[in-house]
Amino acid sequence: MAIADASGLPVAIWAGAANTHEVKLVETTIDAKHVDTRPEILIGDQAYDSDPLDNKLKKRKIKLIAPHKRNRKRKQTQDGRTLRRYAKRWKVERLFAWLQNYRRCGTRYDYHVQNFLGFVQLACVVILVKTILR
Repeated sequence: MAIADASGLPVAIWAGAANTHEVKLVETTIDAKHVDTRPEILIGDQAYDSDPLDNKLKKRKIKLIAPHKRNRKRKQTQDGRTLRRYAKRWKVERLFAWLQNYRRCGTRYDYHVQNFLGFVQLACVVILVKTILR
């Protein structure tokens, strides 16, 4: 899981088990942020369309933007105006592409998640240093 800022640079990185749903890892990822400020808007894909997650993020004063699933039973919570920001989700995907440049971060071969998370965080530091030195 990763949270990126408006320019696509990493703000928070967290690694969990592959059998855990993304919705359950969102709060842990927000708590693992590298900066002091909290994100005001969180943009996610359709997997983030969860009313309990939306309520938890509202308590933290974070607005969730995620397109609704097709099989949604309850009333829709977002309209087209807020979903226009969903088009900027490519910046997070770019962050994942940058992380794929580091072979150790492409696929998790480590038995312990802490070892993998350490290398991913090291790759994030390298990405941040490269953007600062440009």
